[in-house]
Formats: sequence, structure tokens, C-alpha cells
Amino acid sequence: MKSATFKIWRSGEEEGGRFEEYAAEVEEGMVVLDAVRQIQSKQVNDLALRWNCKAGKCGSCSAEINGMPKLMCMTRLSDLPLDKPVTVEPIKAFPLIKDLVADVSSNYRAKKSIKKFKPRAPDEADGTWRMVQSDVDRVQEFRKCIECFLCQDVCHVLRDHRLHEKFVGPRSLVYAASLDMHPLDVEDRLEDLKESHGVGYCNITKCCTKVCPENITITDNAIIPLKERVVDRHYDPLAKLFRLFRRRPSSETQAQSENHD
Repeated sequence: MKSATFKIWRSGEEEGGRFEEYAAEVEEGMVVLDAVRQIQSKQVNDLALRWNCKAGKCGSCSAEINGMPKLMCMTRLSDLPLDKPVTVEPIKAFPLIKDLVADVSSNYRAKKSIKKFKPRAPDEADGTWRMVQSDVDRVQEFRKCIECFLCQDVCHVLRDHRLHEKFVGPRSLVYAASLDMHPLDVEDRLEDLKESHGVGYCNITKCCTKVCPENITITDNAIIPLKERVVDRHYDPLAKLFRLFRRRPSSETQAQSENHD
């Protein structure tokens, strides 16, 4: 067993915060969460942090470790340079509550604003549907999301520009994609994606994909297809002409209407 130094962000009632250094005894197999909990248990009982499953499935222990957004429970100490202090601080795209705990409630409000699943009428008399397996497989990737919000943390629209009320962020766009690309869904979300959900703010840097612990291809498989659907609806000149002529009544229909009057 050896000792390692951890610089952990502390914030109290005073404005701002600071890093404080703590030494922890580490051994083979430990992760950052183990060390932080040891420090909390033995040195600073009032250290605030979130954790639950310790298995990389609940998304609770998100933090920035040595400046990189990660899950504390999935970051092995053996993968970090322990010859210098390991920094642990809260995710920065959201308001700080205390120490390592951030207020991520805006993500839940954003999710609620997305129109829910609306299935089409059943294909069969017994109330069942027929689907192509490849269409079903397409949305399964999005269901792996554990809502750790690391993708939200690295999104510059939220982190740097703080546009939480104008842009729902990559996590909510993944949720929207899981509904919009479902083979049974018939709800129209394109107007909301363009306006209130702010899909146009994303400039597809793919930083969200890089930090996803579930390896969801957020940008290519979710956000870009949604952006393409919005563009097809609102900016494709041929589509605009098609909709214009489809709405315009034919001359024969107009004549019949005039004769009827």
C-alpha cells in the first residue's frame, strides 16, 4: 500500500471555492471514488459527493479528474500518474451546490420538454405491429445512456455560453433521437428541435461522443440525423416547393368549388 495526494475542490458558505490537498492510502484495484470516499470517511466527513452503484451504470459520480470529465467509479488509479496530485472537481457546465455536487436539474427539465413517444395505429387486428429489425436496432444504442451528463459538461454551448434554457444539450438530443427514429413513433418534434430545443446551436465538434462512458456515437448517430431532418423540413428548397404545391388546390378542384358555390 502506498500514499497518493488528491487535490479536491471544496466550497463552503463563502463565495467561490478552493482546492484542498489530502493524502490517501491506495492499493491495487482502487478507483478514484474509493480514494475520495476514504478521504471523506477518515478526514473530512462533510465532503459532499454523489455516488450510488459504483459500477458505471447510475451516472451519479461524474466529476472532472485531472481536467477530464469522467466517472469517478470507472477511473482506475493505476491509469493516473500518482507521482503528482490527482485533481478532482465538479462538472463545470452546471451551477455548483457544494464541493463535488453540481445542480443538474436543468437536464431533467429539458427532457420533460421533449414530446413523448406516440405510436402509430397497430398493423394487425390483434393490436400488434410489424417492424424491420434494422430499424429496431438503430435506436437500441441510445437506450444505453446512464444520464451521467458528461456529454452535457463538455458541450461548449452549455459550458462556455450557459445557454441551458435555449439548448437541451446532447443528452436530451439522444433521448429525442431514440423517440424520433423509433419505427413506431409518429410524433412530430422537428419544430421543437429547431426552436425551443435549439438543435442548431450544435456545431458537431464530437466532444460529447469522446467522453461518453457507454460509447454512444452521439454526434454521428443521433444529433446529425436530427439536424438533417430539421434542414430537410425548413431549408430544403425542393421540399418547400413540394409542400407548396401539395397545399395548393388544383384548378379542377377550384372550378368544382366555384360551380358548387
